[in-house]
Amino acid sequence: MKNTFIISCLMVLFIGCNSKKEEQPSETTANANLVSITDAQLKNATIETGQLEKKSISSILKVTGKIDVPPQNMVSVSMPLGGYLTSTKLLPGLHIAKGEVIATMEDQQYVQLQQDYLTTKSKLYFAEKEYQRQKELNQSQASSDKVYQQADAEYKTLRIMLSALAEKLRLISVNPNSLSEKNISKSVNIYAPINGFVSKVNVNIGKYVNPSDVLFELINPSDIHLNLKIFEKDITKLAIGQKLMAYTNNQPDIKHACEILLISKDLSIDEHSADVHCHFENYDKTLLPGMYMNAEINVKSENALTLPKDAVVNFEGKEYIFVVVNKNKFQMTEVKTGNSENGFIEILDNEQLTKNSIVTKGAYTLLMKLKNKADE
Repeated sequence: MKNTFIISCLMVLFIGCNSKKEEQPSETTANANLVSITDAQLKNATIETGQLEKKSISSILKVTGKIDVPPQNMVSVSMPLGGYLTSTKLLPGLHIAKGEVIATMEDQQYVQLQQDYLTTKSKLYFAEKEYQRQKELNQSQASSDKVYQQADAEYKTLRIMLSALAEKLRLISVNPNSLSEKNISKSVNIYAPINGFVSKVNVNIGKYVNPSDVLFELINPSDIHLNLKIFEKDITKLAIGQKLMAYTNNQPDIKHACEILLISKDLSIDEHSADVHCHFENYDKTLLPGMYMNAEINVKSENALTLPKDAVVNFEGKEYIFVVVNKNKFQMTEVKTGNSENGFIEILDNEQLTKNSIVTKGAYTLLMKLKNKADE
């Protein structure tokens, strides 16, 4: 019985010693991030404290898009009456000026159209004279109403035909007012409708083209814009007139200033994204339609809880602040930071820190003190 009592006492002492050994590391860990300084050190360190402060912090929204051209700046050139292409100098990338001859077409129907116009014009001259004659005779009752009405109908019919043929001539760039029997031609010219450059050439010399065929595609670069894809969660952060910077993958150091011109009100079904059209403030001619670009947009984050940048220190790849425990004691606490602006940095996951007093100046001094303590 006595031996049993002695063994029990030894076991209790052994367990108690182990418990103290196990508790010691946890106490050491708890105090590892606690730094204490004297009043004299506090005075020399010029430590200042404060609390989390609500501020408007800009964040960078990174998006992608490509250079696009509005429909009114893209022109498909065709020949409304068809015909054979006899000459052109166009190549993709070639610059053209409005009114410049870009191709020549030939077809016998051009000759027929000019002939019909001049013939109708000649008939109209005779019909007009006959109409005036019959009108005078009818007024003096020297001719019947029927003859006068026939002359009137013939005159009006020829006027309609002449007007229609004139419009057909204008379709093939022939001025009906300057057309005469001396300048009838089997060839007609196609003129550039805009200033810009050639995007595509779809025909070759000698080929017959139908009225619906597109011969050339032209682009006017004066209104080239950047079309960005913005996801649904970020649409509300943008506004018309907002500024952004765009750059290509090949030249990321060259930034192009843009301004948001239009925000689509429709989301795509597949990606739930919207098109945002941006205007280049200074268009660079090296930027071509279809080229992919990246963009960075400054977005304001309202009511972000922030601290001065000096309040946050970096140690072993992590970021910390010092929370005031009392006048001479400070607890180093790990935090996650967000965006920074104008000397302030956003503190994330900050609900537990909103009521704490935090060191806003002198945090690095406390970090050095804590490191020296760990080395001792």
